[in-house]
Amino acid sequence: MTSKRTGFYAAVVAGIVALVAVPQTMDMFTVMQLTGFVAMAVFALSQGFVWGFAGIMSFGQAAFLGLGAYSYAVAAINFGDSTPAMAVGILVPVIFAGLLGYFMFYGRISDAYVGVITMTTSIILFNLINSTSGDAYRVGEAALGGFNGIPSVPTLNIPGDPEAVLDPNQLWYVTMGCLILCYIALHAVLRSRFGAVTVAIRENETRVTLLGYDARFYKLVAFMISAAVAGLAGCLYTNWGAYISPTIFALAISAQAIIFVLVGGLGTLIGPILGAFVLQWLMSSVGQQSVLDANLVMGAVLIVFVLLVPKGVVPLIRDTLWPMLQHRFGARSSLEKEAHE
Repeated sequence: MTSKRTGFYAAVVAGIVALVAVPQTMDMFTVMQLTGFVAMAVFALSQGFVWGFAGIMSFGQAAFLGLGAYSYAVAAINFGDSTPAMAVGILVPVIFAGLLGYFMFYGRISDAYVGVITMTTSIILFNLINSTSGDAYRVGEAALGGFNGIPSVPTLNIPGDPEAVLDPNQLWYVTMGCLILCYIALHAVLRSRFGAVTVAIRENETRVTLLGYDARFYKLVAFMISAAVAGLAGCLYTNWGAYISPTIFALAISAQAIIFVLVGGLGTLIGPILGAFVLQWLMSSVGQQSVLDANLVMGAVLIVFVLLVPKGVVPLIRDTLWPMLQHRFGARSSLEKEAHE
């Protein structure tokens, strides 16, 4: 069994253990806090996939997070049921990413301008939603609220029973379960032929095109997959707080996802998840005191990792520390075997 496959199974088992153990061992406040961390870890996973494996640098990934969040909120208020609202919250970002990606990739936009376009899209959506205060800006029964956001968003309920709203422990199970399923699904995508071609395009798009593959199509589909995961994260984040505001589209949110990926490890799936958990815990801890600014600490962490650990934590462990441990324990096992002989 390869180290990558071992790491995958270990990550899934660790996730399942956390899924079961957290509500049994943590107080309610901690469970709710970790639920918010998990929602943002799903968002970081979307950034890690589209950037680390498809090679598409999305500076405005928060656009899909926000579209998912607002689509869910509007649909939940109008439908009165979270089940179709979750579907809408995922479908809207996917359709938007399909349209945006089509014009970018089939229009032969260079990678640098793709980043600029996604960033600009996020800014446009922020300003658009921010200016929708007043009774005139409604979608059915849902008032967009402008800079005040949408309060009292209906949270997840048992499918088919809108009155059976999930409690915080049940919401944890759903949110953590979604993270595990997204991790498994993206791992399966990357192990498929589609994933192999997508990674090859990241390495050398010209060569893949000369082999007869339509690189534009593969990049578009990967872009839409990442939007689906980001949209799901938006739905989960809205459920966590039962509130959403235009700040979900802010560039700071996109920047956080990029930092999560850089710290955890670009080109891995588990890296963005670990980076999201560690850095959110760090920001939460720093936010409890008044000496240091959380954004300043985040910037310092980014500088340190870019200069000293450019590959991120997971690649460092995988490529450097893990082989050293294997060699050490392998040599010890050989010596013990020779001693017994």
